[in-house]
Amino acid sequence: MVDADQTFVIVGGGLAGAKAAETLRSEGFTGRVILIGDERDHPYERPPLSKGYLTGADERDSVFVHDPAWYAGADIELHLGLPAVQLDRAAKVVTLGDGTRIQYDKLLLATGAEPRRLDVPGTDLAGVHHLRRLAHAERLRNVLASLGRDNGHILIAGAGWIGLEVAAAARGYGAEVTVVEAEPTPLHPVLGPELGSLFTDLHREHGVRFHFGARLTEIVGQDGVVLAARTDDGEEHPAHDVLAAIGAAPRTALAEAAGLAVADRAAGGGIVVDAGLRTSDPDIYAAGDAAATPLPGALPLPGRAGAGPAGTPRLLRVEHWANALHTGPAAARAMLGRDVSHDRLPYFFSDQYDVGLEYTGFAPPGSYDQVVVRGDAGKRQFIAFWLSGGRLLAGMNVNVWDVTEAIGNLIRSGAELDPARLADPDVPLTDLLP
Repeated sequence: MVDADQTFVIVGGGLAGAKAAETLRSEGFTGRVILIGDERDHPYERPPLSKGYLTGADERDSVFVHDPAWYAGADIELHLGLPAVQLDRAAKVVTLGDGTRIQYDKLLLATGAEPRRLDVPGTDLAGVHHLRRLAHAERLRNVLASLGRDNGHILIAGAGWIGLEVAAAARGYGAEVTVVEAEPTPLHPVLGPELGSLFTDLHREHGVRFHFGARLTEIVGQDGVVLAARTDDGEEHPAHDVLAAIGAAPRTALAEAAGLAVADRAAGGGIVVDAGLRTSDPDIYAAGDAAATPLPGALPLPGRAGAGPAGTPRLLRVEHWANALHTGPAAARAMLGRDVSHDRLPYFFSDQYDVGLEYTGFAPPGSYDQVVVRGDAGKRQFIAFWLSGGRLLAGMNVNVWDVTEAIGNLIRSGAELDPARLADPDVPLTDLLP
């Protein structure tokens, strides 16, 4: 039973933390709720940082999860601009960077992730950027606008979702763009070579230059200003700014120092939780980008599914918006003693130029044996399906809408599907269910 004199603490000022706080109140919790964030801004959503806010289509205020006044109205105590630096599980105390000690009865770690850094000379130059926080997006938005006015050039290291979305935004401002990617196609770890090439064509049509099969070895500058970037195959690319878009790493230092179980770093890392979002400490939960959750039962996949401690199920860390949106409230309900079993399929979305897409499931290269396309991939209006032994692992709808539920149902069914019927746009997806 949860008592009114209990204190629930949330470490992390992003979407997962904010939605968890909201859920605690909506579910009737009357005790203290304390939310700790190491940024001075109120909790905000991250997708706009590489989409609408970065392009200039949306205003700054649109990124926040709640209006600032909501927190006072909901009696949520905020500690913003202060990192949590120590977790004492025995005393059930979180210590902040200014020495403040906060006692908890239940604790949620929603510490998120941080951008991976380029390990090459020249990263200390003023024109080298990362994109993870609102302050990063504010700075990059101004940079892209300036590059567009001055016919400037940005080099992007990495052709993942962030790299491609920033490339699209940069071209919208009129900036010149070069993308350097070690893999043979964009989004290769997610889409494989079959679909990745479509994004090569899309961006090239909009003037983006690609340099595949190469990694940055040095960023060259003078008087603190970026002039060019060099790659391991001897090429040199002129650039005024460089964006490192080479992925993100979960922020697990607080959990690790406290002795909580953490997943294998080679598989993405993350704080190990069960289906109820509980960590190896029964009074501590984790959600969002920092959590490594059990692989959904519909996805018995090899490959990137991570390893936890002996006896735990295979784990998957998902960094996308929908995961934070759902795991934060799920963890809050579990903290309240509700029966929670988080088993959602991974989902993400992206907008690039006039292309919008949604991806449901998980099918890294090596996990599937067939890709089936329904519709016209050349016109970028289609659904792609990744299958293994006839079973659907993932689906991506591109400029086709209102099909994600049907795709998810097909994945969960585990049914062996007829590729010909799957490819036929005249056969409703709902008719493919057994």
